Amino acid sequence: MSRIFLAFYILLNLLISPWASAKALQVAIIIDDIGYRKSDLQALDLPGNISYAILPRTPYGRSLALQAKAKSNDVILHIPMEARNGKKLGPGALTSQMNEANIRQQLSDAFAEVPFALGINNHMGSKLTELYEPMAWTMKFLKERNLIFIDSMTSRASQAEQVAKNFGVPSLHRHIFLDNQLQHSYISGQFSKLILAAKKHQPVIAIAHPHPETISSLLRLLPLLAENNIELVPISKLFIAQETDSTKKINADE
Repeated sequence: MSRIFLAFYILLNLLISPWASAKALQVAIIIDDIGYRKSDLQALDLPGNISYAILPRTPYGRSLALQAKAKSNDVILHIPMEARNGKKLGPGALTSQMNEANIRQQLSDAFAEVPFALGINNHMGSKLTELYEPMAWTMKFLKERNLIFIDSMTSRASQAEQVAKNFGVPSLHRHIFLDNQLQHSYISGQFSKLILAAKKHQPVIAIAHPHPETISSLLRLLPLLAENNIELVPISKLFIAQETDSTKKINADE
């Protein structure tokens, strides 16, 4: 009887394990640059657990953030940060000329507008994220308020995520930009890379933008996640998983 039970147990695990492993695959998709155009509302029509990054002090930012929250989607702030190309940043920006008080004020104003935002990611920032001091001031602010940080990785030399970790700020980074080009063939190709990445490692974060071409492509592509046993999750769920994994490691080390 014990041998029969053992054989049954092994067979059951062979059947269940691949399914459980597949169901563990997760991706988060963040739609950046929300707030300047009324047409950004179309991004909120995307199905599932899409997360939204709201530009501060924009004509439609707060209204769209409230609508996203009402749909139970995660909302973060998309904070403009100084770029190496000198591109215009818009309101609420952080620059290398600012001192700590200036940076804290900009961040405070942004969160006063969208107080339920879970944290921030950077809009541009190829220069600022490479600089330790402004990143330290930013992470100190986030830590005091129990907020999260996602590095958009606009620079390979970014220090932002590591500085966040130094200050104990929960942090992750972007793996894939989906729509650097606005052709469906390109977006589809990037989405295929997202699926492949999700099957190789956790977590996977993709960033896209509220362009009409992007929205129409994503409406066609999002069902591919379920077809590949990949779960589309809010960005907060990846942070919860990260915290759980850290706790397990601490307990294992004790």
